[in-house]
Amino acid sequence: MLIPSFTFSALTLSQFYIFPGAARAVHHFSVLILFLLTTPSNFHQIAHLPGRSIAIDGNEYLYFSGTAYLGLPHNPDFQDLIQAGLHQYGSVYGSSRNGNLQLTIYEQAEQKLASWAGAEAALTLSSGMLAGQAAIRQLMLEGYEFRYSPDVHPAVWHLPQVDIAKETFEHWMENTLTILQTTHHKIALVTNAVDALRGKLYDFEWIKAIPEDREVVLVVDDSHGLGITGSGGCGVWERIPKRNNIRLIVTASLAKAMGLPGGVIFSDPASLHRIRYSAYFGGCSPVAPDHLYAYVHADTLYADAYERLQANISQFTDSIRALHLLSFTEHYPVFYSERDELYPFLLERGIFIYSFSYPKPTDKANTRIVLSAWHTPEDIQKLSAACHDFATLYL
Repeated sequence: MLIPSFTFSALTLSQFYIFPGAARAVHHFSVLILFLLTTPSNFHQIAHLPGRSIAIDGNEYLYFSGTAYLGLPHNPDFQDLIQAGLHQYGSVYGSSRNGNLQLTIYEQAEQKLASWAGAEAALTLSSGMLAGQAAIRQLMLEGYEFRYSPDVHPAVWHLPQVDIAKETFEHWMENTLTILQTTHHKIALVTNAVDALRGKLYDFEWIKAIPEDREVVLVVDDSHGLGITGSGGCGVWERIPKRNNIRLIVTASLAKAMGLPGGVIFSDPASLHRIRYSAYFGGCSPVAPDHLYAYVHADTLYADAYERLQANISQFTDSIRALHLLSFTEHYPVFYSERDELYPFLLERGIFIYSFSYPKPTDKANTRIVLSAWHTPEDIQKLSAACHDFATLYL
């Protein structure tokens, strides 16, 4: 695609802005505009929902990308449950959750989510991004300052762009413990439960080192853990030590492993009460009730999908462990590679994997293989053989 002849100049466009840092803001805007005007050559468009395979330009590829870890969007039994919910509740409930007429399915689903995750309470919203923002905006109202870990998801940023230290999670953790001993500000520590880009689960034992007389809030985004990590997929809540001086808030997208178009916040009842009755939450449309109906009735489907995913992970890790091509965490379905050329190599062999810049188009490309419950043993074998071929030729 040809780029139009006009260009954007930070110097020229900043004349229309009066706030500090205008040039940098306009520079980011210019980069985004240029990205939207040009489609990278490795981007493709399809007219169907990805499953275990996709069709591109008439050719079929095994699909090892995306975040539908449990394969529920293509599960016909799960789709039947959504249809049943659709007949009972319709496709959307276009009213405030704080209105004078409320659907029982919301409280029913939230109680089930909280019990499953091991949390005291849960609150659903219409996306993971909205769940993160609802939690963060409430903490802003309470006067907290935010300390972000490396690569933390934008869903839990308090501004459209925040300064995030370029350091390892371990260094961030050590520096955070030092800062907490030297400042008396109200601090909210904000992090991911999982580095999903590189397939690494974070450890939270370090919070035991926070002095007992230092009260902090710990906000954890578990979008890439809920449904596939923890006991039976219950997520990160159970592996975070509970301390009287640490208020825990876990947010997550339900649109990944859980297969639901929504988000959730786990916390104590008092924290969720403040969020629930804020203007921000009150003005939000809720999750589509038909999908919550499906969730409430899908225990067996979730359990079966979790077991199939774990079997796929075990088969693949056993076959590629000695290659030193991919970094991964045991029992987690994401396999990261520093070798970006793995993407075109696999594509030529009928295998489509994740390879693009995230979360910003200017970030370094990220190449990883993502397994799902919908893959068959034969799919895993084909992927493994192709990885062995790559390793033989280039490692």
